[in-house]
Amino acid sequence: MRRPGRGEQAVRNNEAILAAAREIFLSDPRAPISAVAERAGVGISALYRRYASKEELLRTLCHEGLRTFIAEAERAAQEPDGWTALATFLHGVVRADVHSLTVHLAGTFTPTDQMNHDATLASHLATSLIERARPHLRADAGPADVTLLLEMCAAVRVPDPERTRELRDRCLTVLLDGLRADGPLPGPPPSPAELNWRWLPR
Repeated sequence: MRRPGRGEQAVRNNEAILAAAREIFLSDPRAPISAVAERAGVGISALYRRYASKEELLRTLCHEGLRTFIAEAERAAQEPDGWTALATFLHGVVRADVHSLTVHLAGTFTPTDQMNHDATLASHLATSLIERARPHLRADAGPADVTLLLEMCAAVRVPDPERTRELRDRCLTVLLDGLRADGPLPGPPPSPAELNWRWLPR
């Protein structure tokens, strides 16, 4: 059996670290970085060689989620029908569990310029999908409403991961039906300040 080289082992270690960090910090954003090393099965020195601080690890974890969001939006944009494209995008993002990171980790690190650039791109892609679906949507539903709907789905969590995915799909299906219903929504949509306050450093 061929033994993995150092490069392959480094990739595996990094994947294990990120997977462990996601599990640990979704449960407790204040958990020590040593808990991540223990869960990943790597030495603390190996972790620090890859991530110089907990903040850097949190930032990387959230940036990976942001890249997943962008990839799901770009994939869904290939759908010829506007409503199908939006539904495909939202189901993809919910199944990837992107917004659990947003809800739990926002404000725990300082975003980089690249993250800010990618966040702008993500917003543009999502807005484009929503506008393509506009003929099927409530007249006053917009991107900020969709952001909150995604966070609602992220709040659904039970001990069984497969059942969590199933329940989130069920919840999203109900919410998508609500986006297509007639009649005005109560109150104004969430403002940028209401959506972004959590990103302020804590």
